[in-house]
Amino acid sequence: MLAVGLMSGTSADGITAVLVETGPRFKVLACRTSAYPAAVRKRVLSAAGLRAPELSRLNMELGGLFADAALAVMKGRRVRVIGSHGQTVWHGPDADPANTLQIAEPSVIAERTGVTVVADFRPRDMAAGGQGAPLVPAFDAFLYGSGPLKALQNIGGIGNISVVGKGRMWTAFDTGPGNCLMDLAASLGTNGRLAMDKNGRMAARGHAAERKVAFLLKDSFFRKSPPKSLDRGSFGEAYLRSHFGRITRQNLPDTLATLTLLTARSIEDSYRRFILPKHAVRQVLVSGGGSRNPVLMRLLRDLLRPIPVSVSDLADMPAMAKEAACFAWMAARAIQRKPNNCPAATGAAGSRVLGKIIPA
Repeated sequence: MLAVGLMSGTSADGITAVLVETGPRFKVLACRTSAYPAAVRKRVLSAAGLRAPELSRLNMELGGLFADAALAVMKGRRVRVIGSHGQTVWHGPDADPANTLQIAEPSVIAERTGVTVVADFRPRDMAAGGQGAPLVPAFDAFLYGSGPLKALQNIGGIGNISVVGKGRMWTAFDTGPGNCLMDLAASLGTNGRLAMDKNGRMAARGHAAERKVAFLLKDSFFRKSPPKSLDRGSFGEAYLRSHFGRITRQNLPDTLATLTLLTARSIEDSYRRFILPKHAVRQVLVSGGGSRNPVLMRLLRDLLRPIPVSVSDLADMPAMAKEAACFAWMAARAIQRKPNNCPAATGAAGSRVLGKIIPA
């Protein structure tokens, strides 16, 4: 079966589309990322504050962009199903009642592509008492569950970890900010000219404020035991301005160095608190955009030594394709009515089939 996975993370830098072959063997055949137009990205990042008419319009508009991304990676090939995570606008797992909202209308994707679409994966897990996130651990268990014990660290906008191996998923949860604060600081400090600190170049020129990082790590989220998950807003512009004030071109390198250290330290802190006391992890594999930041990767290697830390690039699963590939896999499971969540990661009451199906 050929399937497509579509993903736009909390950094809202664009849409990653992958074409995969599913079945006993899972292989990524193609992967491409399409950047959001600057005006669209600006609205996506402010979507939680939009009025209903503007949010409804953005939902349909993103559906069209997601459809374009799917068609570009399909290149005319016959695809059985498309799995779309959509664009998260709000994620409130600890609200009463727990709630979440992803947009990028799947009906538009189905209409434009002529392919069955599975989307909106989080709500069913939340209805079953779970956090609705992280969702990737179910895929991690499929890929790595039968091997030795590994820690699979994804660093997108938010960081999340799965510990899998020896035939099972042991634990999984969000570790804290991934790239979201670094990306936001780069944008604010350059008046929108940069969307990220590419390759960590500016952070490499700055000096990290270690005392500030130690203070920031006292946030209650880091001490909270799993299962736990985050919304981008938890570590967003209000957080950044509260702790760093006005970000300028002059203080940007030091700010980025400090935020890069915060991401690395929050990951290390999660390992020391919740993983290493219980699990003899032999290897850490890093995926997501953060795996392309050499400054962040160097910090992680130093902080987690002697555990080897490497980028999870495999011939069949490039590191940058993993999250989108997860949703292709989840969609294929959904149309087969097979469970595709991970209760050990989200805290759901049990196995569930996640996703709403829009027939071709």
